Amino acid sequence: MPHVITQACCNDASCVFACPVNCIHPTPDEPGFATSEMLYIDPDACVDCGACVRACPVDAIVPHAKVVSEQLPFVEINKSFYPERPAGVKLPPTSKLAPVLPAAEVPQRGKYPLTVAIVGSGPAAMYAADELLTQPGVLVNMFEKLPTPYGLVRAGVAPDHQRTKLATRLFDQITRRRGFQFFLNVEVGRHLSHADLLQHHHAVLYASGALHDKRLEIDGMGLPGTGTATEIVGWYNGHPDFAELSVDLSGERVVIVGNGNVALDVARILTADPDRLAHTDIADYALAALRDSAVQEVVIVARRGPVASAFTLPELVGLTQVADVVLDAEDHARVREDLATVQDMLTRQKLEVLAKLGDASAPVTRPRIRFAYGLTPARVLGDSRCEAMEFTVTGTDQVRRIDAGMVLTSIGYHGTPIADLPFDDVAGVVPNEGGRVIDPATGRRVPGAYVSGWIKRGTNGFIGSNKADSLKTIQTLASDYNAGLLTEPVAGPRAVARMVHARQPDVIDAAGWKAIDQAEVERGQAQGRPRVKFTRVPDMLDEVKDHSSLPLLQNLLGALRRR
Repeated sequence: MPHVITQACCNDASCVFACPVNCIHPTPDEPGFATSEMLYIDPDACVDCGACVRACPVDAIVPHAKVVSEQLPFVEINKSFYPERPAGVKLPPTSKLAPVLPAAEVPQRGKYPLTVAIVGSGPAAMYAADELLTQPGVLVNMFEKLPTPYGLVRAGVAPDHQRTKLATRLFDQITRRRGFQFFLNVEVGRHLSHADLLQHHHAVLYASGALHDKRLEIDGMGLPGTGTATEIVGWYNGHPDFAELSVDLSGERVVIVGNGNVALDVARILTADPDRLAHTDIADYALAALRDSAVQEVVIVARRGPVASAFTLPELVGLTQVADVVLDAEDHARVREDLATVQDMLTRQKLEVLAKLGDASAPVTRPRIRFAYGLTPARVLGDSRCEAMEFTVTGTDQVRRIDAGMVLTSIGYHGTPIADLPFDDVAGVVPNEGGRVIDPATGRRVPGAYVSGWIKRGTNGFIGSNKADSLKTIQTLASDYNAGLLTEPVAGPRAVARMVHARQPDVIDAAGWKAIDQAEVERGQAQGRPRVKFTRVPDMLDEVKDHSSLPLLQNLLGALRRR
């Protein structure tokens, strides 16, 4: 029986290269790879060898015979990606495999081996480290402002999507590679400057993401009860920056403006059965708030019609498996109209799912989610706090009001300028060519500076999309190193640790992160949960100190390992 790729797909393409018969597409060399919502297994070409299962970092691939009920839609989704053809014809030919780009070779040129500082520890950073460490002798120092690594995989993926979080198993393996060193709880731009890093490394690669929300500039945004979906994501995921966020769930309705995957995540969590969430790694305070929540409906509002929905098909299918999702009669009519004209396969599949949703006029028997289309935000209403949101019907002067005790926006992200680097305020990225930072004023490269991930290409793609992106940046960096364009560090590997400890005595290394990680997992085991997170930096630091034995010896051993 063929295998099936399910909702948890991260798009990192490890399965593509593992497949001996080239039955997984799109491949990284195909035009649709960068924008594909997931990867697909051709059921007619699959030989059921299981190589893709072993390669998948998030356990998203299962044999057809082991597909559970909520995964059944993905059997047809995988199949529908491939065109109909005569029996026995496999498309594309099994002799054509996706090309595997060779690892960037970096023979040592000077006194020290290639030494790279990576700023950030999310997927783009981890995939870049993985690619660098394929070469013997290369050293990678990773700097992260939080005491915990892995960026949005830890603090952005919804707590009820535990399979997606399994990507951290791969990241853990990377951090154990020879030549890798963590400097957690260290903020570049505060404790260290770009110049500091460049003095001790051949290159600095920024993979800091794009963590700031685009803001909705209308009257009333800023009232108590208004905010962003990203803030709520950080809140329920236990991100220290949002642990003290005031979240009032005393109203019966929440409005979310924007209908991408983040909006769906937030709506799903706000309407979920707290008993189901109690088996996840959701923050304790968020779980307590959700148990006391009065929310009965979350309305996900979009300016345009159903055909322009921003969420992905896998997320929509997953949402309908666990939540009560409805449409108003007029939106059901919009869906039918779109189905009559749309030819694009993926869009049709989304519309077909929407067409099967329940009617919003039915009595509310449990917390539910309602999609609303064709509404343009006008203003938030309320005196001392949010009470409602006013819209115009898109393209008309007709006014609609939706009462709500909370209004959240989820209209995209924007990168944050990085000290000492040029920045494109409009695109929200660092100007670059192939990952090499370019000063637009001169058209010249910024010596030793590179970018990867969202800060490089903008806010598009998925967790695994960063693998191919980071590979391209590392190829560029290696080419510059081999051409003699990178400046030799002024001191060896041990000097980096001395500099960091002098600037930030509370720096946390890999052993400190292991102590935090183990403590969280142990706390979770006692409650039948994957982990119970620390949500305050002082508590994390206390855990590290309580379980740290002879830190000076640890630092010495780490330095000796890197000599």
